[in-house]
Amino acid sequence: MEQKKIGLFLKELRKKKKLTQEQLAEHFNVSNRTVSRWETGTNMPDLGLLMEIADFYNVDIREILDGERKSENMNDNVKETLTKAVEYTNTEKEIKKKKLNRYFLTGGLCILAVVLDRQFDFLSYIFVKNASEFVRGALCGLGLVFEFVGFYNNNHEVSLKQRKMSLIKQGKS
Repeated sequence: MEQKKIGLFLKELRKKKKLTQEQLAEHFNVSNRTVSRWETGTNMPDLGLLMEIADFYNVDIREILDGERKSENMNDNVKETLTKAVEYTNTEKEIKKKKLNRYFLTGGLCILAVVLDRQFDFLSYIFVKNASEFVRGALCGLGLVFEFVGFYNNNHEVSLKQRKMSLIKQGKS
């Protein structure tokens, strides 16, 4: 898959529809810069957006990925498989998003409990005075741990994607 060739093909398709990069960006709800990066081959749209682009230009995804027109139409089974792959990817993203939200929410609640206890001293009613200090420290520590775990998981996925891309690029060289 040659990104520059794909970019030139996307640019050609856009020009055939007599659209500017700004108009195309507005249609797909992305920035002008993103469209420019697609057309220069610097970046590629994700799979879900790629399917939308193919439908918009009335071309097969294979044609976009090959960077040229094909005379045959895309097999319905291939299109169905790609649709399922996009749905799977979107489901995985939603699961990850919910998981991260739980980490951040739990951490935030722990820290909030400590802040509220400093103001209203409600833990001393639940625990013995010495125990409330321990619980306050434990809640603060747990809150920070959950926040760090959330940030780590969020950034870890990005670094895995970067490693995969570098391995793919090394394989082409």
